[in-house]
Parts: sequence; structure tokens; C-alpha cells
Amino acid sequence: MLRLVTVTESEKIDEADFRYQQIKKVTVVGAVVNLFLAFMKIILGYVGQSQVLIADGVHSLADLASDLVVIVAAKHGSAKADDDHPYGHGRIETVVEVMLGGFLVAVATGIMVDAVSRLVGPPIETVPTWIALVAAFLSIAANEGLFHYTIYVSKKANSQLLKANAWHHRTDAISSVIAVIGIAGAMAGFPMLDSIAAIGVSLFIAKIGWDISWRSLRELIDTALDPEKVEQIRQTILTVDGVKAVHSLRTRSMGAYALVDVHILVSDSRISVSEGHQISESVMRLLLKEIDEVSDVTVHIDPEDDEVKGTCSHLPLRGEVIQVLDKAFAANKFYPQIKNVTLHYLDGKIHIDLLLPLGLISENTSAQQIKESFNHRFDETQNIAEINILFT
Repeated sequence: MLRLVTVTESEKIDEADFRYQQIKKVTVVGAVVNLFLAFMKIILGYVGQSQVLIADGVHSLADLASDLVVIVAAKHGSAKADDDHPYGHGRIETVVEVMLGGFLVAVATGIMVDAVSRLVGPPIETVPTWIALVAAFLSIAANEGLFHYTIYVSKKANSQLLKANAWHHRTDAISSVIAVIGIAGAMAGFPMLDSIAAIGVSLFIAKIGWDISWRSLRELIDTALDPEKVEQIRQTILTVDGVKAVHSLRTRSMGAYALVDVHILVSDSRISVSEGHQISESVMRLLLKEIDEVSDVTVHIDPEDDEVKGTCSHLPLRGEVIQVLDKAFAANKFYPQIKNVTLHYLDGKIHIDLLLPLGLISENTSAQQIKESFNHRFDETQNIAEINILFT
């Protein structure tokens, strides 16, 4: 059964606007929380005599800049396609993901450098108070809450950019864990614990940053979707009536969306152009409906498997073929009565259907006689495999 689904351009635009609103909402919440945490940690770090808490507060201030970048990227990345960007602006989000990943690596490097300098430097004289410890615990709770909230919305909005920012919140929570270890260790007489823990966690943060940047860089060089998603696309296409096989299936990401190019082999190699077009439209609409990520589909119809069969690229087009027929059947009295000429390019040869009026058949002229009048041995270079005579 042929499956037809209508997916309008306005629906895609509404979806993009929904994504932007979701990203904007969660990022604004994150920015407000980061602003509160920054001032709380800086002030209480000063009051509680904790250098690590003050540094963590400065880290939260830096997060405000990344939140602003996320909002700007989401706004421009969700803009609809235009003449200069026919596939949309999704790659803006991808570029920012690379930047966020790089920022995490930079943060990790800073934490490690600071930790090493404190390990090899003179011992810290001041001892933090319990106020600094409470502030660090509050920071952990707030950032972990932001992580789970942002991850939830990133899945809902299908946003890798938001997912990257969620992991940014998780690293902020880990940064505060470092502060807790450092403060508690200093209060217990073991200030070295802060630096040792910081080095280990900085490696973890750097790994997250690298993974985010690497995934986004792979998207920028048009890496295919994961094998499971590609197979899902393939199986979805095969459910469309008239599709016999699928090959040359290519996919790539564009921000939150996926672009698909595919060759489909139709069940009947001699179907009309309009039927082939209808099959391709059905494939496109079904993918847009069934696969959430897919936003653009290009379908190439193949009458035969061009990866196996002989190529037809060397064969002449209609005008040249008609000239050959005109010359071959110039003396055939039935030839001027032809109502339609259909050309089939199959297996490296041309197969021709000639449509004649049924009225040509009479008591004195049989259909077989008419067909035999079109028997002609064409030159091998003319690449005509057969001529079929049909009546209407």
C-alpha cells in the first residue's frame, strides 16, 4: 500500500521556532542561576577565606558568556533556509558546539595548571571556614540540577548544542566538587587533596570537551549519521510501494537535522516518469514524517541497478533516436501513423515502444503484419535493442 504523508514547510518552520524557544528558555534559566552562583561564591569565598571558591565563582561568571553565545547561536541556527543558505543555518549551532568543547578543554587546562602550581608552590596559610564549604555544596546542587534540566530539554528539542551546554553545567558541578574537596581538605589539615583531585577531574572535563568538539567537527566534514539511524532510514524507504531496493544512501547532519540523498530502484523498470516521481515524493514525505531528524530528502529514481547493470550514459537522447527511426522507416507506410514513441534506457541499450492506432488493423492487414513491417536490423553502434509495437 502506498503511504502518503503531507509535511508542510510551515510545520518545519514552527518546529524550528519551538526548538529556539526551548533552547532560549533553558539557557536563560542557566544564565540567571550562574549569575547568582558567581556572586555567591565570590562573596562567600572572600568571607570564608577560600581561594578555590573565589576561582570557582569567576568560572561561573565566565559561564554567562557561554550562555549568551548559546542563545545567539540557537536564534540564528533556527532561522529558516534562504537563497544563500538553502539547507538552513543549522551549522551555526555546530560551530558553537566546537567552541563550547574548546572552552571546556581550556577550563580543564586552567584547572590543571592551577592545581599543579598549588602542588609545587608554598603551602597555603589561610584556612577556609564552614561558610565556604556550604557555598560549594549549594553550587554542586544548583549545577547538577541545571545539568538534568538542560539534558531533558535538549532531548525534547533535539539539540546537540543544548546537550553540550548541559555537560558544561555538569563540569561546573564537578568544579565545585573540587572546591569542596579543597576546602574540606584544608580545614582538615590536608590542603594537598584539593590539587590532586583537581588534576584528575580536569582530565575528565577535557575528555568531555574533546568529545563534544570532535562530534561537531565530524558533522562539519559531513560525516554520515550513525549506522543504526541509516539502517532505520533504509528500512523506512523499503516500505514504500513501488520501491524494490535502495542504494547510494548518503546522510549528513545539519545542526539538529539530517539531510538524506538516496537512489531507489523501482519495481518496474518501464513505469512512467510521473509514477516514478510519485514514488520519490512518497519516499520523501514518509522520511520527513517517520524520522524526526530528517529535514531534506533528495531521491534519484533508477529503473535498474546502475551499480550492476551496464551504463546508459553513452546512449543518445530522443532527438537523435527519432532521426535514426525516421531514416530506417522512411518507406514504411505505417510509420507516419505513430501516435507516441517511448524510449526505455536499460542495460546499456535503448528499448523502443511505438504506439499505433488500433484502426490500422483490418481484414487485409493483421497486427502481426504491421509488427513485421518494423523488423529492422539496426547497426550495433545505434544501440537499439528492440522495437515493440503497441496499439491503442
